[in-house]
Amino acid sequence: MNLLPCPADLLCALIGPPGAGKSTFARQHFKPTEIVSSDFCRALVADDENDQSATGDAFEVLHLIVDKRLARGRLTVIDATNLRDDRPWLLARARDWKRPTTAVLFDVSLVTVHAQNGGRDRVVPAHVVREFHGLLPTVDQLHDEGWDAVHLFSTLTRRSRTGR
Repeated sequence: MNLLPCPADLLCALIGPPGAGKSTFARQHFKPTEIVSSDFCRALVADDENDQSATGDAFEVLHLIVDKRLARGRLTVIDATNLRDDRPWLLARARDWKRPTTAVLFDVSLVTVHAQNGGRDRVVPAHVVREFHGLLPTVDQLHDEGWDAVHLFSTLTRRSRTGR
């Protein structure tokens, strides 16, 4: 079931703290080739997706892949927290390539995020999860930034369960 309208040339940013369910959502709803993951890029450059010292290099690779996919008009899903400085760059590249943009905001409670994070193979420290959760933008902020469409994860998953 396709939860989002996804034109072939869409840039879709998944936005949320570690443990919010972004990677699971991406794997369930998109082809592996459509997903550009910061963790995967970290693993590409350092052989370890947990190696935070490789984050700068990983995002150079992520940006290169995103730019090449947008240039080709390919559906591109960014699986990263997208909570700091990433969104303006993504929007600028999409605008340069004249591609539509969608943000999926993972509006998951901090309690749920902590629980999901604790059950992962790669547990992020609780203070980092809390910090990133505090950076969550609002739907209005995302619209003000210039995203063409903004979807709440909770609304998408609720629609999926009810069949609408």
